[in-house]
Amino acid sequence: MSNRILVFYGSYRSDRMGIRLAEFLVERLRRRDDAVELIDAKAVNLPMLDRMYKEYPPGKAPEQLQLLAGKIRDADGFVFVTGEYNWGMQPGLKNLTDHFLEEWFWRPAAIASYSAGRFSGARAATAWHGTLSEMGMVVVSGTISVGPIAQTLDANGAPTGGGGEALERAFPRFADDLMWWIEAAKMQRQRKAPPY
Repeated sequence: MSNRILVFYGSYRSDRMGIRLAEFLVERLRRRDDAVELIDAKAVNLPMLDRMYKEYPPGKAPEQLQLLAGKIRDADGFVFVTGEYNWGMQPGLKNLTDHFLEEWFWRPAAIASYSAGRFSGARAATAWHGTLSEMGMVVVSGTISVGPIAQTLDANGAPTGGGGEALERAFPRFADDLMWWIEAAKMQRQRKAPPY
């Protein structure tokens, strides 16, 4: 059975390199026969958070919020692709996620990080772990860290060099870990109503 997975990416920069990793993950997850959609924060272009989706009266939320809320609720799991900005999270991705809360509940999330340097966005991934847990997601232990991004994925998103080889080796465990938790969460949601 195909799983519905949303891959979130959050850079607003004009020369975005991390989109290569997001597209790589989308393509590889699709090869596993999952229904995967890329949600690009720049393309969605939500305003800075003023009012969460749940704070609008029913049927009164802006259309882009309404559509995205439905996609999140219908998804079985999530992948967050995050760059590292000054040891922290990308503001565009954080802003997008903060518009929602209950929509995320009881689903697993995986984190893939990247940076231009050798630390591969690890500090941003660490920050995201606690944030996603607080938002009601189970964060899986399998992660992907890519750096330097420009030497790992070429302009077409193809793995290159030693970093690309390491990414190819890491992907199956990353995907298997996410799928295990997706299946576990689906069974639990079918078996038992959420506690709140």
